[in-house]
Amino acid sequence: MKSRHSDLGLLILRVGFSALMLTHGYGKFMMLIQGNGDQFGQVLGLPAIVACILAVIGEFIAPILIILGVKTRLSTIPVIIVMAVAAFVVHAADPIATKEKALLYLIAFVVIGLSGPGKYSIDGRKGY
Repeated sequence: MKSRHSDLGLLILRVGFSALMLTHGYGKFMMLIQGNGDQFGQVLGLPAIVACILAVIGEFIAPILIILGVKTRLSTIPVIIVMAVAAFVVHAADPIATKEKALLYLIAFVVIGLSGPGKYSIDGRKGY
């Protein structure tokens, strides 16, 4: 039987990592709404504006949904993809110390995606 502490732990994990992720996504969001998304670097051969939009979805929009616990499992997918690209493509040749932050976020959001939001969420139940 699950203890009530596991739901509190999921809340802390969701809110903590998502709030920290927002600090990375906010600048990209501002870049996008100010019309400077084309200054974002190209990734995976995508035009810079497309890469910026995808980064904003993964680092700004999805974390807000995760904080609230809205479609949490689905909302982790963009974050997981963006962090995997950051760790294994953008920083592929960099030392582990450089890609460590992306890997930590990747691990945390995989755990959130597998565990679900817990009862302290808008979803309010497992499975979403």
